[in-house]
Amino acid sequence: MMNKLKQIRKQKGITQEELAKAVGITRPYLSDIERGVKTPGGDIIIRIANYLKLPVEEIFFTVDVNHGEHEKIA
Repeated sequence: MMNKLKQIRKQKGITQEELAKAVGITRPYLSDIERGVKTPGGDIIIRIANYLKLPVEEIFFTVDVNHGEHEKIA
């Protein structure tokens, strides 16, 4: 699952250890979440979002959408 967790965590100046401890998971598990290796359950997603004071969607449900703006090939 692609997410912006690492980017947001770093912008807020929070270490992996601090965030992991605050939401009740291990630092290696948090690292796996940030890298998209593991997909956290809903309860963990909510705890992370609450700790970061952001909507879940802003962290975990990011989608790169092009909206049909493709380069035209002549």
